[in-house]
Amino acid sequence: MSMNKNKLLWFKIIFSVAGALGGFLYWKFVGCASGTCPIKSVWYMSTLWGLAMGYLLADLTGSFILKRVSKNE
Repeated sequence: MSMNKNKLLWFKIIFSVAGALGGFLYWKFVGCASGTCPIKSVWYMSTLWGLAMGYLLADLTGSFILKRVSKNE
């Protein structure tokens, strides 16, 4: 069981970094021209938002996978 939790931690880290990179790239290429958008106007807010979404997606899918693996054992 410890090995599964370690894999889940790496899964969350990878998804969080990918989400942060996606948020930064969204700001870089789409962004907000007027500067009035609270999330998209500065790079760090968009990056943090992407990081949070990546972590939440990894937590949701990782816990689902972990339950499925432990059920089959």
